[in-house]
Amino acid sequence: MSVNKAILIGRLGKDPEVRRTNSGQAVARFSLATDEQWNDKNGERQKRTEWHNIVLWGKLAEISEQYLNKGKLVYIEGRIQTREYDDRDGNKRRITEVVAGEMRMLGSREDRDSSASNAPSYGSSANTRETVETTPPSSPPAITDDDIPF
Repeated sequence: MSVNKAILIGRLGKDPEVRRTNSGQAVARFSLATDEQWNDKNGERQKRTEWHNIVLWGKLAEISEQYLNKGKLVYIEGRIQTREYDDRDGNKRRITEVVAGEMRMLGSREDRDSSASNAPSYGSSANTRETVETTPPSSPPAITDDDIPF
């Protein structure tokens, strides 16, 4: 048995770029920044930012296009995938991405409302989150607690 799961909370480095497949399914891509902070041997505060390539399919892609923009805080849960492609010059390139199966918009309601004038109502609590799940095409079935042997 194996597990391929990534959980990230970070801020968008750019607005989602949304395209459509030949069959019309939406695919969104954006970068996500996560920060790590620690004190070094001299007691000085250090910070490192890690950048992640995020891919959303279907309904998640459509929601990201409508409500997410650069700087917004999001929770991403998905699987890590590495793929190869040819760049414009014909060179082989590899990219590692997190293909999200779940996305939650975090932050205050005011943050979300200011990003889109027609943002949906999330209830009366500023901490309420909307969760949308989707499965990208030809992905393996989700692993449940019943599948784990311990």
